[in-house]
Amino acid sequence: MNTERIGFIGLGNMGHPMAKNLEKAGFPLSVYNRTISRAEDFEEKSKVCESLFELAENSDIIFTMLTNDKAVKAVYNELLELDIAGKLFVDMSTIAQETSIEIKNALQIKEASLIDAPVAGSTKPAAEATLIIMVGGDEKNVKRAQPYLEKLGKLIKHLGNNGKGLAAKLSINYFLSMIYQGLAETVLLSEKLGIERENMLEIINESASGSGATKVKTPLLLNNDFSPAFALDLMLKDVLLAKNAGADFPLGKTIFESYQSAHNNGFGDDDVIGIINYLKK
Repeated sequence: MNTERIGFIGLGNMGHPMAKNLEKAGFPLSVYNRTISRAEDFEEKSKVCESLFELAENSDIIFTMLTNDKAVKAVYNELLELDIAGKLFVDMSTIAQETSIEIKNALQIKEASLIDAPVAGSTKPAAEATLIIMVGGDEKNVKRAQPYLEKLGKLIKHLGNNGKGLAAKLSINYFLSMIYQGLAETVLLSEKLGIERENMLEIINESASGSGATKVKTPLLLNNDFSPAFALDLMLKDVLLAKNAGADFPLGKTIFESYQSAHNNGFGDDDVIGIINYLKK
């Protein structure tokens, strides 16, 4: 199989380790980030581009991992001004399905293609290439991206047409938002009843209620260190996307209010499990 030239746009907390895994796999890689300092450690083995034009010129398949709909639209609006015929774009951002499909249609006019491939997992799975990647798009485009996606995750799940990857991502993050708030509330209740946090978390993690989600947040809760692996504001973005997509359920209404209030009270930049500090106020 011929190795295609890979481009990666967006070297944030998730994008940086993901692009590093593509670099480690030995693919011809070009990277771009608006804050150029984020790309410094790619200079030895990969091409650091100073513009989207330069990256597009040097890439056949272009991955994007960006913060939100606004950032994705800004990047793709610029890319749509370029000669991108024949290129495949793999957007791994978590955005509205409507935004993704709108971009896909615009790219088709330029004879380029898009698949949506958002991920489940935060910075540690991104670094370890153990993400779960949920994919929506045409079969031929998914197969074209498959060898590269396999270097980023442990499971690549093709779920159907464009937008279906995002549908799964919004659903799983909706569930995670409940797990994290439930974990925080349980810890606070047990402390009110005189149970030490360390003991309660051990019980949770060794019982049927434990999960990868509870285990990964345990060190943050024990150390009171809420440096963001996945910021609360990003979860708020995702639960609002789920709400707009039709998550009109009783638990959902409470979750939306909690995360919005936590943001309003200044906890948005903390890790998502930092909602515990809002809840105990």
